Amino acid sequence: MKKMILLSAFVFLVSSCTHVISRPVREQARTDIPFSSIKGNIDKYKGTIFLLGGVIASTKNTEEGSVIEAVQSPVDRYGTIIDSDRSSGRFMAIEKGYLDPLIYKKGREITIAGELIGSRKKKIGEIEYTYPLFEIKEIHLWKEEKIYNSPAPYPPYMYRYPYWWYDPWWYGPYNSPPHL
Repeated sequence: MKKMILLSAFVFLVSSCTHVISRPVREQARTDIPFSSIKGNIDKYKGTIFLLGGVIASTKNTEEGSVIEAVQSPVDRYGTIIDSDRSSGRFMAIEKGYLDPLIYKKGREITIAGELIGSRKKKIGEIEYTYPLFEIKEIHLWKEEKIYNSPAPYPPYMYRYPYWWYDPWWYGPYNSPPHL
């Protein structure tokens, strides 16, 4: 019985430590070079594998594969997006297979490990923009955050199940001030 409990705990601990990009690809990928340097020196870094994150701007399926245009976001060394509101530009990534545009849709966050294979020019509005072009080795689509609007503890919801009571004129368990 003890062995089974220890084995279960071990499996749980090991499975909870997974990363979005596999270890062999992560070890090859560069995360130490800023995206602005990559964008400015495409020929210098051609053939290098990078770990990139971003927010999808568009996904198109072409004869060469699925092309994702994304707004770059900084990632940590494991591929987790640090801040999706910060960006140093845009990039394009090509997947040789098929990525469904309804799943890989505008606004979703992705992390890719991709090899820099060149650049591509495309218009954004009225300006011509040069995109670094990556061939995807691995891709991870982050889950969409679902925000649920739960009723606040104000009338008529002051008393929640199982009918906890607290003074409605004082901070309750759901509206306490931040502890600094």
